[in-house]
Amino acid sequence: MAYTYKNCIHMLLLLITCLCLNKVIVTGRLVHIQQRTRTNGLVNFLAVGDWGRKGKFNQSLVAHVMGEVGAKLGIDFVISTGDNFYKDGLSGVNDSNFTESFTKVYTARSLQKPWYAVLGNHDYHGNTMAQLSPSLKMHDKRWNCHRSYIVQAGFVHVFFVDTSPFVNKYFVTHPANNFNWAGVLPRDRYLSNILKDLDTALKRSNAIWKIVVGHHPIRSIGKRGDTKELLHQLLPILEANKVPIYINGHDHCLEHINNTRIPIEFLTSGGGSRAWGNITHYERYKENLKFYYDGQGFLSVQFTRSQASIAFYDVFGKTLHSFKLKNHVRND
Repeated sequence: MAYTYKNCIHMLLLLITCLCLNKVIVTGRLVHIQQRTRTNGLVNFLAVGDWGRKGKFNQSLVAHVMGEVGAKLGIDFVISTGDNFYKDGLSGVNDSNFTESFTKVYTARSLQKPWYAVLGNHDYHGNTMAQLSPSLKMHDKRWNCHRSYIVQAGFVHVFFVDTSPFVNKYFVTHPANNFNWAGVLPRDRYLSNILKDLDTALKRSNAIWKIVVGHHPIRSIGKRGDTKELLHQLLPILEANKVPIYINGHDHCLEHINNTRIPIEFLTSGGGSRAWGNITHYERYKENLKFYYDGQGFLSVQFTRSQASIAFYDVFGKTLHSFKLKNHVRND
């Protein structure tokens, strides 16, 4: 009897999620999620990363301000740029860290919208299949996490890329490299599929705005710096498809860098909790660096068909940096 009741509740939650919030479609290797949009011609979201510390290291303060900004902007969803649960991801679908670091922290009414997460390197230290499991919706219906996938929000398509498997040093035998690569090996085939699927999906997409999200930065002056593997393998695909914005975490900071060739805005939002790395390499991108803050916070993005408005906030809700980006690809 208990088993039947539990399954009914599970199916009901999934049904409500699909009907009221979004629709999930599997096409090839990529999951496509249809995000419900409004009729006012706007698509708004927040992006935060590197947060899951049970409210500590100012995570709760960041969450509080996110709630205030989210209410003001009327956001449609939230993006998590990875490292969702420290230090070693989740141990299973019933790990209390999920509730203590997510459900009990992001309690503001404005944040009760779909959350779209990508895996970070710390998430790969745990049971990755737990974070990817739809069973987590039984604990919190907001949660959406897949390895690589697409969120289609009207005229905005967001392409999520699983970047941790690209990093060569994670595959070197070392006591600190306690990664769970289930579902990733053989690695070469996995990476080849990601790049091929992303390139194909970007080319087929008819969205006015095409945004790519990954955990690792392509370019950064922060403590962890550039991800060379992404510079060589992912960046050429973004440039070829004229992707205007790449959003990441990993470096525990807030950052805005221009690309050096074809225009791409590199936005780092990795200040969801522990920050202040105190290691900054300003000499790397003297001409291209627009903003850097070695502290905690998050960013917001507001889209119309013709313009994107981006803003970075600290834990007090102060706007640290903002800019507007025109859509030069298409506007119909």
